[in-house]
Amino acid sequence: MKLVATLHALDDARGAVRVEDVFDTDIDDLWDACTTPERLARWIAEVSGDLTVGGEFAARFTSGWEGTGRVEVCEPPRRLVVRTREQDDEVDTVVEATLTSVGDSTVLVVEERGLPVADLAAYGAGWHVHLEDLSADLDGRGRCDLKARWDELVPAYRELSPAGPPAPRAP
Repeated sequence: MKLVATLHALDDARGAVRVEDVFDTDIDDLWDACTTPERLARWIAEVSGDLTVGGEFAARFTSGWEGTGRVEVCEPPRRLVVRTREQDDEVDTVVEATLTSVGDSTVLVVEERGLPVADLAAYGAGWHVHLEDLSADLDGRGRCDLKARWDELVPAYRELSPAGPPAPRAP
């Protein structure tokens, strides 16, 4: 299965990005890659703070996003829910990750809810790159050029966006 992504509106202002992929590793290894600060830093973000339920943490993503979060749910090795807030923003988003064993592989579904509908394409492309970087890390390779890959993916994600592709510009 290739990475599958969907973008949808929750209301007029907020929406969600959902990405799903299968990884050639067992559920415990993938859980560790998604919850251990040293491994997170290799593919998505530098994270510090209290990573237990109710704990608060700070994160700096490879994409440049910086903010804080709180662990809402932690059910190893199957489900993690965190509430995040970007610096200088007053709106929280919720990121939920679920892991499911399928033979020798593991399906990872990540859904981020509460994002501005107008920005769903950008977030969708970002999550796509992050999961590609996770796959690369699990295979012993380094991260890609995030900006170049993101630029390549955004047009396709604009087509998926409930906000629709940008209107054509007048000549």
